[in-house]
Amino acid sequence: MIVVFGTLNVDLVIVVPRLPAPGEGVKGGDHQLFPGGKGGNQALAAALAGARVALVGAVGGDGFAATALAGLAEAGVDLSGVARSDRPTGLQTIAVDPTGENLMTGSTAANADASPQALAPLLGPGVTLLTQTSIGLRAVETAIALARTAGARVVLNAAPAIPPAEATLAAVDVLIVNAHEAASLAEALGLPGEAMAFAVAAARRFMATVVVTLGPRGLVAATPEGDRLDGAPPEVAVVDTTGAGDALIGAIAAALDRGAPLEIAFAEGLAAGSLACRETGARSSFASRSAIGRLAATIAIRRTTGGAA
Repeated sequence: MIVVFGTLNVDLVIVVPRLPAPGEGVKGGDHQLFPGGKGGNQALAAALAGARVALVGAVGGDGFAATALAGLAEAGVDLSGVARSDRPTGLQTIAVDPTGENLMTGSTAANADASPQALAPLLGPGVTLLTQTSIGLRAVETAIALARTAGARVVLNAAPAIPPAEATLAAVDVLIVNAHEAASLAEALGLPGEAMAFAVAAARRFMATVVVTLGPRGLVAATPEGDRLDGAPPEVAVVDTTGAGDALIGAIAAALDRGAPLEIAFAEGLAAGSLACRETGARSSFASRSAIGRLAATIAIRRTTGGAA
């Protein structure tokens, strides 16, 4: 079982001819509202990838709450841990250019009231906690400490790249970041900034499997034993990259939760992330387990063992 502790938002998406520079206004066409937030996105992605999932977070009492939760219950996600806040539901504004690249700004709002203490009855051996720093650093550190005490596996998506305490990172089993986040964490932690070098150094320092995603170049990873893994995604027609990282992370967590080896987990993650780029929006673009499995079968993940030169 996967327990997700994370944000729930409404995404306001505007397609623009190009992303604006600082201080510049760029007009786009029609806007669209989508359910979003890394917590909700990764919970849905993990459920669609075949995992049993419970979500702990918070939404407001406003009209955006239903949008933020859309699709989750239908996919089988347990929402009993989602609290109602007096604050408005979280909101993210996203500008998307013709290549699918995006620019985001967001409001924390009700997400600030998500309580890590609500995780306690859900954690235990055989459970995977999946969380992200976007829910708040103090809350994440508490959540990870609770999970470690309960004997649960911990998967941390350090997005944004605000470094948790060293003791928190040492309690993580799998750390997942993108290349920009890896570079930021590397600077803060005194580690090398190049993606594979960061993964190797961080894996050794924190005794965790460390994954760095590289967008269209795939991912690299390192294990505490010194193994190195890498793989490239298949080519797809990119419409919108929003949510692709969340799809990848949810699929990796689902595979690890069912006991799959890293090679399969990473192939399924790359497949899920690639498939999520084909449509506008985050959750609306997530693929089923069968679609993920078919595409994952075409993806090769290379492993170099720690003893190799």
